[in-house]
Amino acid sequence: MVASDTTSLKHAREALRATFGFDDFRGRQADVVGRTLAGLSSLAVMPTGAGKSLTYQLPAVMLEGTCVVISPLIALMHDQLRSARANGIRAATLTSADADWRETQDAFRAGELDLLYVAPERASQPAFRDFLASTKLALFAVDEAHCVSEWGHDFRPDYRMLRPLMDAFPAVPRLALTATADRQTRADVMAQLGIPDDGLVLAGFDRPNIRYAIRHRDNPVRQIAALMADRPGPGIVYAQTRRKVEDLAQKLGDATGRAVKPYHAGLAPEIRAANQAAFVASEDMVIVATVAFGMGIDKPDVRFVAHVGVPKSIEGYYQETGRAGRDGDPAAATMFWGAGDFATARMRLAEVDEDRRNAERSRLDALAGLVETPHCRRAVLLRHFGENPPETCGNCDNCLDAPDVTDATELARKLLSAVYRTGQSFGMGHLQKVLTGAQDERILQRGHDRLSVFGIVEGDDARLLQPLGRALQARGDLVPTEHGGLALGGSAREILKGERDVAIVVPPKRTRRTRGGNAEANPVGDPLFEALRELRRELAAEAQVPPYVIFHDSTLREMAAVRPASLGELGRIGGVGAKKLEAYGKRFVDEIGRH
Repeated sequence: MVASDTTSLKHAREALRATFGFDDFRGRQADVVGRTLAGLSSLAVMPTGAGKSLTYQLPAVMLEGTCVVISPLIALMHDQLRSARANGIRAATLTSADADWRETQDAFRAGELDLLYVAPERASQPAFRDFLASTKLALFAVDEAHCVSEWGHDFRPDYRMLRPLMDAFPAVPRLALTATADRQTRADVMAQLGIPDDGLVLAGFDRPNIRYAIRHRDNPVRQIAALMADRPGPGIVYAQTRRKVEDLAQKLGDATGRAVKPYHAGLAPEIRAANQAAFVASEDMVIVATVAFGMGIDKPDVRFVAHVGVPKSIEGYYQETGRAGRDGDPAAATMFWGAGDFATARMRLAEVDEDRRNAERSRLDALAGLVETPHCRRAVLLRHFGENPPETCGNCDNCLDAPDVTDATELARKLLSAVYRTGQSFGMGHLQKVLTGAQDERILQRGHDRLSVFGIVEGDDARLLQPLGRALQARGDLVPTEHGGLALGGSAREILKGERDVAIVVPPKRTRRTRGGNAEANPVGDPLFEALRELRRELAAEAQVPPYVIFHDSTLREMAAVRPASLGELGRIGGVGAKKLEAYGKRFVDEIGRH
């Protein structure tokens, strides 16, 4: 071990090469590691896939003492534990699911652990504070730190109780880590954890390898099956209800022949655990889940994330889509939405505490802006988190195929007028029939054929009524009634008075599917790469770990391209650290030699 006050980034890079097999840091990793080695406390806001865990794992190897990692979920801790141990890091978890807790406590007291993972519920207890006093501590690392803030989208009260624990060890630096925190959340996290203002390391939120797309939902099974065909490899599909999860899992499996499994809180614990374990270990399985799934999984090779319905907020969307492409390879994030999603979400605002209702309404409005924008999706996302991105990214649906935008102000006035004149109690189907002059029995019975708005929409405008209705519902200008109708809301009256214009995106015509980027693990069809993947599967089965714990696809691709003929040459491949070289090197060199 090297004392922190004598450690330089040169030594850190040497340790980085030896432990993780990387020649240099990525992004702001060096800044975070440098501050920690100097004994300074930090809040690091880094995009998912930017290597947040390395910023505390590397100092844990270099510094004297144990790094205590506070993490929200047991599954996440165990996943990170496997990866840490595979790199030769002395790590353990202390959770209710661990039968070896006595051995872990003994190893901690003896100073034999680099990393100790615990949940906030345990860390906030006075008894745990006393336990930590039994040995030297190197660092407190608070993972998923947005959970500390009441403004964060995953607020956890126990996170709010961590400050007394860390204050009891004032000489131990603190490192809070998150991928998802706007300006207000960041300020709250730093105040609650006692991190100084100059301790913010903001690495940005951009995930350039993810292709964002948002489409209207018409046939989710067909739409997601097409996405699965375009994106071979593991995928996550988020649905809003347990019944929808099970229905989609069954139908997608039948439609594609792929392994597709459900995951939600209503499943028996053993089935849920088995499905999660199968997904983590698989190289091509798709899991359909409620939004709680994924926070506890550090699976790097997820090739797509699909939402069947809108998430709760842009923060939630960013967190959930961030589970795609953590290995840096191309990935897709596609949302399939309907107007009813926003209608349901706006009705639920009435159930939110009054002091939080305005904030939640603002979050929903921001999400509607992302869904409805004709401009770059990535730019909208990044501006939400306080960044100033370029106007276009070149890797979202709107940048790749710019949509047409039309002025629908006059048509919106006709639609809103029809809502008002029919009593603000009918849905879009009925309103469309009234506006287009349909001779429908229900219309005739209610005398709606005698209204001034009957039959005033035709031609191209008639085809725009449905997307206009979705847009107005997303923006809150049309709101649902308790009986399934629509009523005026938001800026509807301003639109009717001619005080506000309405522009909407014209839905694109259905065209051929285009494959997005380099979606396949083996884009050039290299037989050596496939042989290395097969060897990786064998080694993973022997070690009872997921294949990516052995090596990532990017490491195998580099092996196939460079074709190292000795252990020394293999050790220079990115991602091959000393521990993995010792454990797996000969078998990979031998496999390469056979091709």
